Parts: sequence; structure tokens; C-alpha cells
Amino acid sequence: MKAKSIHGKSLQDIKQSLQNSLLDGFKPTLAIVFISVKQDRKAICEFLNDNHINVFGATSCGEFVDGHQSVGEIAILLLELSKENYTIVFEDIRNRSLEESVPNLAKSALKQFTNPSLIVCSTGVNKQGEFFKGEEMVTLLKHSLGTEKLFFGGMAGDDWVLNSSFVFTNNKETDNGVVALVLNGEKINLTGMAITGWKPLGITRTVTKSINNLLYEIDGKSAVELYLKYLGKEDKITQNNYNIFEELSFEYPFIVKRDENETLLKSPMKIDDQVKALVMDLPMPEGTKFWFTYPPDFDIVEEVIEKATQLKQGTNEGADALLIFSCAGREPILGPMVTNENEGIAKTWQTPMAGFFTYGEFGRALNGKQNFHSGACCWVALKEKE
Repeated sequence: MKAKSIHGKSLQDIKQSLQNSLLDGFKPTLAIVFISVKQDRKAICEFLNDNHINVFGATSCGEFVDGHQSVGEIAILLLELSKENYTIVFEDIRNRSLEESVPNLAKSALKQFTNPSLIVCSTGVNKQGEFFKGEEMVTLLKHSLGTEKLFFGGMAGDDWVLNSSFVFTNNKETDNGVVALVLNGEKINLTGMAITGWKPLGITRTVTKSINNLLYEIDGKSAVELYLKYLGKEDKITQNNYNIFEELSFEYPFIVKRDENETLLKSPMKIDDQVKALVMDLPMPEGTKFWFTYPPDFDIVEEVIEKATQLKQGTNEGADALLIFSCAGREPILGPMVTNENEGIAKTWQTPMAGFFTYGEFGRALNGKQNFHSGACCWVALKEKE
């Protein structure tokens, strides 16, 4: 497998970059496209299709390649890979349920390869303002594929507009669905992980009252009051329409304990003033154990790169290409450090890279299980076996 990453602010930029990439005999068969909703993605797809290149794509909340990070632009990872070793599966869910479409995707993957590995992108939010049920999709995909199968990816963004995001192929797109790059696991090896870097603060807490995404009580006390007091925002407790999404959510999520080897981040998205509950991005069932968190520090990036280095050393092999799916919340919280994080992972693997800022991430924590993540940096290295 050969790979090159290109980027641009327009279709013309991409045309020129692709032409330059072909000068040494490079013949890409596949383009992994991360693109702003402001760009003309259909024109990009038509151009790539005219050049006989398959397209796997998602809209972004910012995009990046080796040495370049942008908002409102286009980032593409080009792969020269035998078409015998991959296929693209597209599922439009607008008129169907996840229970029907996700097993159908898995069935298509297993029909193509006995040991498939997947790069998966779902939509993030649709035109009705509904968020995609990433946790449910991961559960269904694990059940349908088998828990040992690997898949990594993220939820499409729309530059923080929260209006409509899209996944697409050469000639199909949807604002409510999934696209999967299915790889032959016998020929293509995936190595990756999802990591957050947030640190627990204080004692373990317990959810004592919740219904779906509404968190009412923590340790028998009002969840809203306890969360705001913990952050020194007591004066906001009686204030209606306080926007915790913009001020607190991504910087101070909850660390939820899954098992001995794994934790997940879950974030309060808003306060439901009618019922006095925190509206969480993911459900926190009664009995859930979790911690409040410290704000991220400089060592968060060091930890991510250190874990990437350890995993690479453990595999004792390099990579042909690298994809990064980083939570959109990391960029405003980490600032310039998020660029150091992405570049650091790329330098660790020393291979062409592309990625985007997502509305949710799919992957495995180190020594953990396949899960849906919030607030994570999820990366995966691809290596064609000799």
C-alpha cells in the first residue's frame, strides 16, 4: 500500500495537488475525504470519480493532514491499494432503523471478507437537529461483526453549526447514515487506540437517579447543583438557560468507569430547567460510577503520544497510512496543543496522515473493548501485510 495526503481550499487546489502526486507514478485507487460543509463535496467526488478513484468521505469540524490544519477546507488521504482488498459499504438510515441497517452493513462486510476490519464514519447531526446514536451503532456492530473484529472512525461534523452533517461515497450521500471502508483483515493490519487524557478528581461518584440522557441525581443530591458547585458556579444554579455546553461541557466532562481497564468520557450538554436535570451526551444509567475531572494540562498531549509510541513499539512494525479522528471539543480546549497531538502521532508512525475533528469517536481504548467515545483522540495506523 502506498499513501499520500493532500489538502486544499478549493476544487482547483485538489486538482493541482492530485496531479502533482501522480508525477512519480503513484496510482491511487481510494480517497479518504474529510471536507467542510462549506465546500462543494459533490464536485470533489465527481472529479475523483473521473479519475477512477473510489471515495470514502465525511464532513468535518476542521480537518488536517501532515503539517497542515484547517477549518473550512479539504483534507484527503490517497491510497494505492488493490481493489481486491477493500470495498465501501453505504447505509442510508433516513427511512430505516439502526437495528436494520447496522446488521446489514456487517453482513455485507462479512460477505466480502471472512476477517474484515472497518473504518467507519457515521453522520453526527441530521437536518432535523437529531444526533446520531453512536453508542447504539457500536453495540449493534460489535454484536453483528463479532467482538474480536476491529473498527475505528468518527461521526461527521458541520463546522459547529449543528445543522446537518454528511457521509458520502462517489455518488451517494446522506445526513443520517453510515459509510464503512471494509478492509481484508488477512491482508491489511489495523493498529490503533482511543485515548482521552483527562484525569479524575476526588472521590468516585454514583448516579442515583437518571432516565435516558437526563441525569437527575448524583449521590442522592441534585446533579445540576453538585456539578455547578464543583466548578464554583453556585451563582448559576437558579439561572435559567445557562449555557454549560459553551462554558463547561468539553473542559469538565465526567470520567465513567467501564471496567478495570477502561474509562469513557461523558459530557453534560445542557441543563433542562423544567425538570432540573443535566442533559448528557450519552446516557448514564443509575448505578454508574464516575469521577469529576481536572481541566486538561500540558501533559495530556504527552500522554497521547507516549501511548502511541508504546503501541507502535509493541507491534514492532511501521505503517503505510494513518487516520486520526479527534473530538471537536479537543480543539477549543487544547488550543495549539491539539496540533502538537496530531502531528506527534504522525511523527511517531512516520507515515502520511489525514484526519478531522468529529462529533464522536469509534475505537478501542488501550487494552479495552470496542466503544463509542466522547472527547477522545482516536487514531488508527494501516499496514499492508507482506
